Amino acid sequence: MNHFKGDTLSWQVTDGVVELALHRTPCNEIGSATIVELEKFVAALGAMEAEAHALIIYSELKPGFCAGADLRELYRRSKEMAQADALKGVRHHVERIHAVMNAIDASPLMTIAAVHGVTFGGGFELALTCDLIIADKMARFCFPELRLGLIPSFGGIPRLKRDLGNAVVRDLLLTGRSFNATKAQQIGLVSQVVGEDEALRAARATAAQLRKFDRTTAAAAKKFIKPIPYEELNREIDLFCELFTHPAVEAGLRKFVESTDALPYLP
Repeated sequence: MNHFKGDTLSWQVTDGVVELALHRTPCNEIGSATIVELEKFVAALGAMEAEAHALIIYSELKPGFCAGADLRELYRRSKEMAQADALKGVRHHVERIHAVMNAIDASPLMTIAAVHGVTFGGGFELALTCDLIIADKMARFCFPELRLGLIPSFGGIPRLKRDLGNAVVRDLLLTGRSFNATKAQQIGLVSQVVGEDEALRAARATAAQLRKFDRTTAAAAKKFIKPIPYEELNREIDLFCELFTHPAVEAGLRKFVESTDALPYLP
Protein backbone atom coordinates (compact mmCIF):
# COMPACT_ATOMS: atom_id res chain seq x y z
CA MET A 1 0.00 0.00 0.00
CA ASN A 2 1.91 3.05 -1.26
CA HIS A 3 -0.69 5.61 -0.19
CA PHE A 4 -2.98 6.03 2.80
CA LYS A 5 -5.03 8.80 4.39
CA GLY A 6 -6.08 8.32 7.99
CA ASP A 7 -7.40 10.39 10.85
CA THR A 8 -3.98 11.24 12.28
CA LEU A 9 -1.52 10.76 9.43
CA SER A 10 -1.17 10.06 5.72
CA TRP A 11 1.51 8.74 3.42
CA GLN A 12 2.32 8.43 -0.25
CA VAL A 13 5.28 7.54 -2.47
CA THR A 14 6.39 10.19 -4.97
CA ASP A 15 9.50 9.92 -7.15
CA GLY A 16 11.03 7.28 -4.89
CA VAL A 17 10.36 9.21 -1.68
CA VAL A 18 7.91 8.07 1.00
CA GLU A 19 6.31 11.12 2.60
CA LEU A 20 4.64 10.56 5.98
CA ALA A 21 2.49 13.55 6.94
CA LEU A 22 1.21 14.08 10.49
CA HIS A 23 -2.12 15.93 10.77
CA ARG A 24 -3.85 15.25 14.07
CA THR A 25 -5.00 18.48 15.69
CA PRO A 26 -4.05 20.36 17.75
CA CYS A 27 -0.36 19.40 17.47
CA ASN A 28 -0.06 15.72 16.48
CA GLU A 29 -0.27 14.33 20.02
CA ILE A 30 0.63 10.63 19.89
CA GLY A 31 -2.17 8.53 21.36
CA SER A 32 -3.76 5.20 20.57
CA ALA A 33 -5.26 6.38 17.27
CA THR A 34 -1.88 7.59 16.02
CA ILE A 35 -0.18 4.38 17.14
CA VAL A 36 -2.69 2.26 15.20
CA GLU A 37 -1.99 4.25 12.05
CA LEU A 38 1.78 4.24 12.61
CA GLU A 39 1.57 0.45 12.91
CA LYS A 40 -0.23 0.38 9.54
CA PHE A 41 2.55 2.53 8.12
CA VAL A 42 5.30 0.28 9.43
CA ALA A 43 3.48 -2.80 8.07
CA ALA A 44 3.37 -1.16 4.63
CA LEU A 45 6.90 0.22 4.77
CA GLY A 46 8.62 -2.99 3.67
CA ALA A 47 6.78 -3.02 0.37
CA MET A 48 7.41 0.69 -0.19
CA GLU A 49 11.13 0.21 0.44
CA ALA A 50 11.29 -1.79 -2.79
CA GLU A 51 10.45 1.31 -4.85
CA ALA A 52 11.78 4.10 -2.65
CA HIS A 53 15.15 5.39 -1.46
CA ALA A 54 14.12 7.92 1.19
CA LEU A 55 11.49 8.67 3.82
CA ILE A 56 10.44 12.15 4.94
CA ILE A 57 8.35 12.69 8.08
CA TYR A 58 6.73 16.09 8.50
CA SER A 59 3.70 17.87 9.96
CA GLU A 60 0.93 19.61 8.06
CA LEU A 61 -0.10 21.60 11.16
CA LYS A 62 1.01 25.18 11.86
CA PRO A 63 1.81 24.79 15.63
CA GLY A 64 4.64 22.37 14.99
CA PHE A 65 5.93 18.90 14.28
CA CYS A 66 4.52 17.12 17.33
CA ALA A 67 3.80 18.09 20.94
CA GLY A 68 4.47 14.55 22.22
CA ALA A 69 2.33 11.91 23.87
CA ASP A 70 -1.43 12.34 24.29
CA LEU A 71 -1.29 13.04 28.01
CA ARG A 72 -5.03 13.50 28.35
CA GLU A 73 -5.62 9.99 27.05
CA LEU A 74 -2.88 8.64 29.32
CA TYR A 75 -4.44 10.31 32.37
CA ARG A 76 -7.95 9.14 31.51
CA ARG A 77 -6.81 5.55 31.10
CA SER A 78 -4.88 5.63 34.36
CA LYS A 79 -8.00 6.79 36.22
CA GLU A 80 -10.37 4.28 34.63
CA MET A 81 -8.50 1.16 35.77
CA ALA A 82 -6.99 -0.29 38.90
CA GLN A 83 -3.29 0.54 39.25
CA ALA A 84 -2.08 -2.94 38.26
CA ASP A 85 -4.28 -2.98 35.16
CA ALA A 86 -3.36 0.60 34.28
CA LEU A 87 0.35 -0.20 34.54
CA LYS A 88 -0.07 -3.28 32.36
CA GLY A 89 -1.90 -1.19 29.79
CA VAL A 90 0.75 1.52 29.87
CA ARG A 91 3.55 -1.01 29.34
CA HIS A 92 1.71 -2.53 26.37
CA HIS A 93 1.15 0.92 24.88
CA VAL A 94 4.80 1.94 25.29
CA GLU A 95 6.02 -1.38 23.85
CA ARG A 96 3.87 -0.79 20.77
CA ILE A 97 5.34 2.68 20.37
CA HIS A 98 8.87 1.31 20.70
CA ALA A 99 8.17 -1.30 18.02
CA VAL A 100 7.09 1.43 15.61
CA MET A 101 10.01 3.71 16.45
CA ASN A 102 12.51 0.87 16.14
CA ALA A 103 11.14 -0.10 12.73
CA ILE A 104 11.54 3.45 11.42
CA ASP A 105 15.02 3.68 12.97
CA ALA A 106 16.08 0.41 11.33
CA SER A 107 14.62 1.11 7.88
CA PRO A 108 17.23 0.87 5.09
CA LEU A 109 15.74 4.04 3.59
CA MET A 110 17.48 7.32 4.24
CA THR A 111 15.09 8.96 6.70
CA ILE A 112 14.61 12.70 7.21
CA ALA A 113 12.51 14.53 9.81
CA ALA A 114 11.42 17.94 8.48
CA VAL A 115 10.44 19.81 11.64
CA HIS A 116 9.07 23.19 12.60
CA GLY A 117 7.65 24.77 15.71
CA VAL A 118 6.93 22.50 18.66
CA THR A 119 9.07 19.33 18.58
CA PHE A 120 8.60 18.13 22.13
CA GLY A 121 8.62 14.87 24.07
CA GLY A 122 7.40 12.01 21.91
CA GLY A 123 7.57 14.22 18.82
CA PHE A 124 11.23 14.89 19.51
CA GLU A 125 11.70 11.15 19.99
CA LEU A 126 10.06 10.44 16.62
CA ALA A 127 12.42 12.90 14.94
CA LEU A 128 15.38 11.16 16.61
CA THR A 129 14.56 7.91 14.82
CA CYS A 130 15.49 9.62 11.55
CA ASP A 131 18.95 9.80 9.99
CA LEU A 132 18.73 13.57 9.49
CA ILE A 133 16.72 16.34 11.12
CA ILE A 134 16.11 19.43 9.02
CA ALA A 135 14.58 22.27 11.03
CA ASP A 136 13.06 25.57 10.10
CA LYS A 137 14.31 28.48 12.19
CA MET A 138 11.19 28.46 14.40
CA ALA A 139 11.65 24.86 15.62
CA ARG A 140 12.15 24.16 19.32
CA PHE A 141 13.21 20.88 20.93
CA CYS A 142 12.37 19.84 24.48
CA PHE A 143 11.95 16.90 26.85
CA PRO A 144 9.43 18.24 29.42
CA GLU A 145 8.64 14.86 30.98
CA LEU A 146 10.30 15.51 34.36
CA ARG A 147 7.54 18.04 35.05
CA LEU A 148 5.21 15.01 35.12
CA GLY A 149 7.49 12.90 37.31
CA LEU A 150 8.43 10.79 34.30
CA ILE A 151 11.18 10.28 31.75
CA PRO A 152 10.80 10.18 27.95
CA SER A 153 9.35 6.80 27.04
CA PHE A 154 9.47 6.56 23.24
CA GLY A 155 13.20 5.80 23.03
CA GLY A 156 14.49 9.36 23.04
CA ILE A 157 17.23 9.17 25.65
CA PRO A 158 19.06 6.11 24.26
CA ARG A 159 18.84 7.59 20.76
CA LEU A 160 20.04 11.01 21.90
CA LYS A 161 22.95 9.36 23.75
CA ARG A 162 23.78 7.50 20.54
CA ASP A 163 23.94 10.70 18.55
CA LEU A 164 25.26 13.34 20.99
CA GLY A 165 27.36 13.79 24.12
CA ASN A 166 26.06 13.11 27.61
CA ALA A 167 26.26 16.80 28.56
CA VAL A 168 23.58 17.62 26.01
CA VAL A 169 21.45 14.66 27.06
CA ARG A 170 21.58 15.69 30.72
CA ASP A 171 20.79 19.30 29.89
CA LEU A 172 17.68 18.43 27.90
CA LEU A 173 16.48 15.69 30.25
CA LEU A 174 17.22 17.19 33.67
CA THR A 175 16.39 20.86 33.07
CA GLY A 176 13.38 20.43 30.80
CA ARG A 177 14.40 23.56 28.93
CA SER A 178 14.00 23.87 25.18
CA PHE A 179 16.65 24.37 22.51
CA ASN A 180 16.00 26.52 19.46
CA ALA A 181 17.02 25.47 15.96
CA THR A 182 20.31 27.41 16.05
CA LYS A 183 21.37 25.75 19.30
CA ALA A 184 20.28 22.37 17.96
CA GLN A 185 22.50 22.80 14.92
CA GLN A 186 25.45 23.95 17.02
CA ILE A 187 25.38 20.76 19.10
CA GLY A 188 24.97 18.49 16.08
CA LEU A 189 21.33 17.55 16.60
CA VAL A 190 20.12 19.24 13.42
CA SER A 191 21.90 18.93 10.07
CA GLN A 192 20.29 21.98 8.43
CA VAL A 193 18.44 25.08 9.62
CA VAL A 194 16.33 26.73 6.96
CA GLY A 195 13.87 29.60 6.71
CA GLU A 196 10.40 29.48 8.21
CA ASP A 197 8.16 26.96 6.41
CA GLU A 198 11.11 25.76 4.31
CA ALA A 199 11.94 22.47 6.09
CA LEU A 200 9.87 20.22 3.83
CA ARG A 201 11.28 21.80 0.68
CA ALA A 202 14.83 21.32 1.99
CA ALA A 203 14.06 17.72 2.96
CA ARG A 204 12.79 16.99 -0.55
CA ALA A 205 15.92 18.51 -2.05
CA THR A 206 18.09 16.37 0.24
CA ALA A 207 16.11 13.24 -0.67
CA ALA A 208 16.69 14.01 -4.36
CA GLN A 209 20.43 14.24 -3.68
CA LEU A 210 20.40 10.87 -1.91
CA ARG A 211 18.86 9.26 -5.00
CA LYS A 212 22.21 9.55 -6.78
CA PHE A 213 23.84 6.92 -4.57
CA ASP A 214 23.72 3.14 -4.69
CA ARG A 215 20.99 2.03 -2.30
CA THR A 216 22.78 -1.09 -1.08
CA THR A 217 25.91 0.89 -0.20
CA ALA A 218 23.91 3.64 1.47
CA ALA A 219 21.94 1.12 3.54
CA ALA A 220 25.14 -0.66 4.60
CA ALA A 221 26.74 2.64 5.62
CA LYS A 222 23.66 3.62 7.60
CA LYS A 223 23.58 0.30 9.46
CA PHE A 224 27.26 0.68 10.33
CA ILE A 225 27.09 4.24 11.70
CA LYS A 226 23.63 4.09 13.31
CA PRO A 227 23.33 1.07 15.64
CA ILE A 228 20.05 0.72 17.51
CA PRO A 229 20.57 0.61 21.31
CA TYR A 230 18.02 -2.14 21.99
CA GLU A 231 19.25 -2.95 25.50
CA GLU A 232 18.97 0.65 26.70
CA LEU A 233 15.61 1.01 24.98
CA ASN A 234 14.25 -1.94 26.96
CA ARG A 235 15.66 -0.48 30.19
CA GLU A 236 13.91 2.78 29.40
CA ILE A 237 10.55 0.98 29.22
CA ASP A 238 11.19 -0.67 32.60
CA LEU A 239 12.16 2.61 34.26
CA PHE A 240 9.21 4.49 32.80
CA CYS A 241 6.78 1.87 34.06
CA GLU A 242 8.40 1.91 37.49
CA LEU A 243 8.10 5.69 37.72
CA PHE A 244 4.52 5.66 36.44
CA THR A 245 3.29 4.25 39.77
CA HIS A 246 4.60 7.23 41.79
CA PRO A 247 2.11 9.78 43.17
CA ALA A 248 3.99 12.63 41.47
CA VAL A 249 2.91 11.29 38.09
CA GLU A 250 -0.79 11.45 38.83
CA ALA A 251 -0.38 14.97 40.20
CA GLY A 252 1.61 16.08 37.15
CA LEU A 253 -0.86 14.58 34.68
CA ARG A 254 -3.82 16.08 36.54
CA LYS A 255 -2.20 19.52 36.48
CA PHE A 256 -1.63 19.21 32.72
CA VAL A 257 -5.16 17.98 31.99
CA GLU A 258 -6.78 20.69 34.11
CA SER A 259 -4.62 23.46 32.66
CA THR A 260 -6.52 26.27 30.93
CA ASP A 261 -3.45 27.39 28.98
CA ALA A 262 -3.89 27.41 25.22
CA LEU A 263 -0.61 25.51 24.84
CA PRO A 264 -0.08 23.58 28.09
CA TYR A 265 2.80 21.55 26.65
CA LEU A 266 5.06 24.60 26.47
CA PRO A 267 7.71 24.75 29.24
